[in-house]
Amino acid sequence: MLKQVPNALTIARFFLIPFVVFFLVKDNYLLTFVFLTISGLTDVLDGFIARKFDLITNFGKLVDPLADKATQIAILTTLALKDIIPIWIIIIIFIKEFAMIAGASFLYGKDLVVSSRWYGKLATVLFYISIVSSLIVREFNLYSFDIYIYYLALFFTIFSLIMYFRAFYAQGYLKKENLQIQKH
Repeated sequence: MLKQVPNALTIARFFLIPFVVFFLVKDNYLLTFVFLTISGLTDVLDGFIARKFDLITNFGKLVDPLADKATQIAILTTLALKDIIPIWIIIIIFIKEFAMIAGASFLYGKDLVVSSRWYGKLATVLFYISIVSSLIVREFNLYSFDIYIYYLALFFTIFSLIMYFRAFYAQGYLKKENLQIQKH
């Protein structure tokens, strides 16, 4: 029974996304924050349980980061559509995520696994801090300081993309002979 708890918590995060977006669209920043916090807690809890009880699964390794990215992209897209953040920020995020997915697809079936690093995690944390800052700014009508945190998060997003591709290159996967399509 415990074996499925981390995966169930990960799946729950997907079900929380529409609630977060709904309340954000309705300008209910307090309930947006509540549902985003619940989502964040399930993320921490599923990782803790999986590591503590050695319940890490291939499904969890694949779906957990997808839940994180789906949540982040849904919120950032909504913020961009509401003109809270510039649209170009979400465009850069989409390009970065597309590049990461393309890289991961290329690695599928190869011996290299590029696991998350501190700079990728920092970029994600900074985006969540900037999102929460946007909610606080809107809820309490404060000076819009949140955009500077978005810039910092964006810097680390681009930095992490460069570093991941550097790791990819260091393993030799961008050498000409490794780019050849293998015929069976």
